[in-house]
Amino acid sequence: MANVTVIGAQWGDEGKGKIVDWLSERADVVARFQGGHNAGHTLVVGEKVYKLSLLPSGIVRGTLSVIGNGVVLDPWHFRDEVAKLTGQGVSITPDNLQIAETCPLILPFHRDLDGLREDASGAGKIGTTRRGIGPAYEDKVGRRAIRVCDLAHLDDLGPQLDRLTAHHDALRAGFGEPPIDRAALMAELTEIADFILPFVKPVWLTLNRAKAAGKRILFEGAQGTLLDIDHGTYPFVTSSNTVAGTAASGTGLGPNAAGFVLGIVKAYTTRVGSGPFPTELEDATGQRLGERGHEFGTVTGRKRRCGWFDAVLVRQSIAVSGVTGIALTKLDVLDGFDTLNICVGYKIGDQTYDYLPAHAQDQAKAQPIYETIEGWHDTTAGARSWADLPAQAIKYIRRIEELIGCPVTLVSTSPEREDTILVRDPFAD
Repeated sequence: MANVTVIGAQWGDEGKGKIVDWLSERADVVARFQGGHNAGHTLVVGEKVYKLSLLPSGIVRGTLSVIGNGVVLDPWHFRDEVAKLTGQGVSITPDNLQIAETCPLILPFHRDLDGLREDASGAGKIGTTRRGIGPAYEDKVGRRAIRVCDLAHLDDLGPQLDRLTAHHDALRAGFGEPPIDRAALMAELTEIADFILPFVKPVWLTLNRAKAAGKRILFEGAQGTLLDIDHGTYPFVTSSNTVAGTAASGTGLGPNAAGFVLGIVKAYTTRVGSGPFPTELEDATGQRLGERGHEFGTVTGRKRRCGWFDAVLVRQSIAVSGVTGIALTKLDVLDGFDTLNICVGYKIGDQTYDYLPAHAQDQAKAQPIYETIEGWHDTTAGARSWADLPAQAIKYIRRIEELIGCPVTLVSTSPEREDTILVRDPFAD
C-alpha cells in the first residue's frame, strides 16, 4: 500500500483538513511536515466542528500524529490547542502525538518582530498572519534558533542565547524597542518545558520504523503550492517550502516515501492577504462565491478574495509538486451559475503566456484569458457518486482535468467528510 502526501495546489484554504481527515481513518500515521500555526484546517465530524492550526488532522481520529522537523512550533499555542481539543473530547497524549526534537521554536519576540515589520512596510505589506512564522524560519536558517530539544537542556542555552539576542536586539533597537529580557524568556521556557517534553521524540526514527513495517503514512502539508517560498508568487508567500518534496526533508524520510501526491484544489480560486490574483472577481459574482463558500480564514478570520478557477496556476502547481491526482473541493459552491469561466492563459502587454512569469510586476499585470463553460442549476451538495452529479458538473470536472493535465481522484461536495466521491483510491497505488 502506498503512502500519500496531501498538499494544497492553490494559495491554501483548499479544504485539506477534510480530505486529510477522510484519509486518516485508513492511515497508520499522519505527519505534518512544514509551516506553523498559521495553517488553518477545519474538520466537520458529525455535529462537531474542530479547528486545527498546528496539530495534524489525524489527531481527531486518534491516528498516531507527528509534527515533523520542518514545522516551526509555538509551544504556548501548542498547549492552548491541545487544551481546546481536549475540551472537545479528543484524547491527546504522548502515545498518539509526537513532536520532532529538532523543531525550531517560535518565541514571543518572533511575534513582535513579525508585527513590527508588517506595520512599517507600507505598500510592501506581505499580509503575514503576524504569528512569528517567518522570523522563526529566519533564525533556523541563521543557525541561532532555539529548538524543542533545547527545552531539556536549558542550563546549556547561554551561547545560543548570545547568538540569538545579538541578532534580535539590533533589530529591535531599529524599531525603538528594548532588548530581549533574557531572564523573562528563560522563565517562560522553563514554565512551558514540562508540558512539551513528554511529546518530544526522534520523529525521523518513528517514521522510518513505520515505513519499514509497511505502515501507511499520510503526509499533511499546510498552506498551498502558490505560497511556496521558491515556487510561489514571491514575495507574497509563506516562509517554508510547501511543495510535496518537503514531505521528505520535513520529517526525516527519504524522497521515495512521499508516495501518491494528492493536490487539493477548489472548484474556484481564493486567496488571503496581499499578492497577485489574475482571476479575482471584485464584483457581485466574487461576493456570491465568498458568501456561499463561507470564505473566511480559519486562523485569522480574514475575508478571502475569490475568483474563477485558474487552470494555468494549478497546472504549474502540479508540475512543481509532482502531483499524481487532485481532490476537487467545494464543487457545490458553483451550483446555480448560468456560466462559469476557467482561466486558460494570460495576457501581459502584447504577449500571451501559458504560465505565470516569476516577476511580481508581471504577475500583477497578468490579465486572464477565459474559456466559458455552461453551468448547472441542479444541486451537487452532498453528492457521493457520479450518478448524483448533474451532467454539466461532470463536464466541468472533465474539462478541468484536460486543462491541468491531471486526473481527479476525489470530489468533495460539502464540508461533511462522507460527502465525497472517490474516483481513485490514493492508498491503493
